[in-house]
Amino acid sequence: MRLAAVGALLLIVAVGMALAAPWLAPHDPAAVSLADRLTPPLTSNFVFGTDALGQDVLSRVIYGARVSLLVGFSAVTISGLIGVTLGLLSGYFGGWVDAVVMRVAEVQLAFPTIILYVAVMAVLGPGLEKLIAVIGVVGWVQYARVERAMTLSLREQEFIQAARALGASSLWIMLRHILPNTVGPLTVVASFGLASTIVIEASLSFLGLGVPPSVASWGSMLADGRDYLRAAWWVATFPGLALTLCVLAVNLLGDWLRDEFDPLLRGGNTA
Repeated sequence: MRLAAVGALLLIVAVGMALAAPWLAPHDPAAVSLADRLTPPLTSNFVFGTDALGQDVLSRVIYGARVSLLVGFSAVTISGLIGVTLGLLSGYFGGWVDAVVMRVAEVQLAFPTIILYVAVMAVLGPGLEKLIAVIGVVGWVQYARVERAMTLSLREQEFIQAARALGASSLWIMLRHILPNTVGPLTVVASFGLASTIVIEASLSFLGLGVPPSVASWGSMLADGRDYLRAAWWVATFPGLALTLCVLAVNLLGDWLRDEFDPLLRGGNTA
């Protein structure tokens, strides 16, 4: 519980930093000042120092939280909506619907995920909206598999049979009786999916396939600082630390949610 509280606090700080970026950032993150390039931290007016273009690292770290969290939450929402819908239909109706959905999922799983992201983004080109759409569409499989498995076990339960006997429609049964009983495990999947999505965004931005270079991103900042690890360690260290803490916070919350929603683990913890 204590680790979950630490994770929640870190995530709240990251979200607050992203929302209040225009007021928290001491400088324009895109402002270039070659006279101040590679200024060390805690000197002049730059708390985290500056990069090779004289841009304030602290301001870019703060604005980078916006990109990571926006991509993370948006992509997870898109993946969840697609995956839960397909998984619910697949598990409830079975037959050819289940066969088509699962075959498509298996074909997608046959490709290494990161290579699939790189290939699609290389064709489409960098862009925030494109990045969200690609990660969101590609990441639906894990939600569909979890939802399908739970729906298969729930559709034969007595309360579902009773609802059918009372004349409830399939849509009503899926939305009113099945879906609410699958929210817990799906929340756990979404929490870990958020952490992986943040890492994927940073990885693609590091490779130059994520957001445009003009947009402050933790991944692109890491790419900019890799050539200055000896002479200007702060250029890559601070965005790397921010990325690490953000992913750690989400994972800590995910672990707590898993323990809460898994009765076996919860029982083991209280024994």
